[in-house]
Amino acid sequence: MQNLPKKVRSKKLNSRVDLTAMVSVSFLLIIFFMLVGELSKPKAISLGLPDRDRACCDCPPPHYGENRSITVMLGENNKLIYYMGLLSSPIVSPKEIKYGKEGIRQELLKRNKSMLEYSAALRKPGRGITVIIKPSKKSNFKNLIDILDEMAIANIKTYAIIPEFTPQESELLASK
Repeated sequence: MQNLPKKVRSKKLNSRVDLTAMVSVSFLLIIFFMLVGELSKPKAISLGLPDRDRACCDCPPPHYGENRSITVMLGENNKLIYYMGLLSSPIVSPKEIKYGKEGIRQELLKRNKSMLEYSAALRKPGRGITVIIKPSKKSNFKNLIDILDEMAIANIKTYAIIPEFTPQESELLASK
């Protein structure tokens, strides 16, 4: 017999697939779709609208919103002017007042207390005053922080910072 050359057989390797990257991508996709699903849910804001089936004797006065609003204007050199209601027909006419315990804080506490009593009589407890804070361009940041501190101290729940002035308010702030 002749020596035949031996056939060299190729060695079969075990094929292994590394799925580490696939698992990472899968988790990222799961997290992405969970986040998108949560963010796509509609968000609603509850509005405090009046009841439709109220008896006429319980109806608030026609200027109920004006009775609840106090506008505080911040000017240059620590000037602070406030009025209650609308500027054209104010409930409390515009007055210059100081910051602190004997100034605006005392006024806010007094007005909020009377409005809470009034709203409790209308069977709508907890509806205190609404303060509109209007800082002018000439007021400083410290004054805004001071008035926000007064809101927290006086426990005013509803307030807004609005930087726009009406022409009458601008004249009032410049004149006093």
